[in-house]
Amino acid sequence: MSARRRRLRVTALAVLAPVLVWLVADPLLKHRLRIVDGEQTLDIGAVPVAIAALLASLSGWGLLATLERFGARRARTIWTGVAGTVLALSFLPFTGGGMDTGTRISLALMHLAVAAVLIPGLGSRSPGAESDAARS
Repeated sequence: MSARRRRLRVTALAVLAPVLVWLVADPLLKHRLRIVDGEQTLDIGAVPVAIAALLASLSGWGLLATLERFGARRARTIWTGVAGTVLALSFLPFTGGGMDTGTRISLALMHLAVAAVLIPGLGSRSPGAESDAARS
């Protein structure tokens, strides 16, 4: 399988993973995911979850491809470090107010679900990836 095809599959799974978390939290457990900021309330639905995961996935893929293209000697190591840092920073909004514990936990699980798919999926090499890396 080409690196591009494998990365496309990883991206699709990284979009699906947080949507599955949302499906369990919102429709199944009947816990509305909401963020309240003063007078405004943001209901978090499946579409925004999928879009956010897609943007994160494409950004990660783009960064990795750029590092590989410009010949970074340790592109995957650098990328994994950046991905871990971004994951850690993504938890900072959970320290503020405006959401209940259930929403906070659900969102944290969504972030972890995306990372659990992307970091090993994009950061690893598949057999034959050496020759495909330049095309991704």
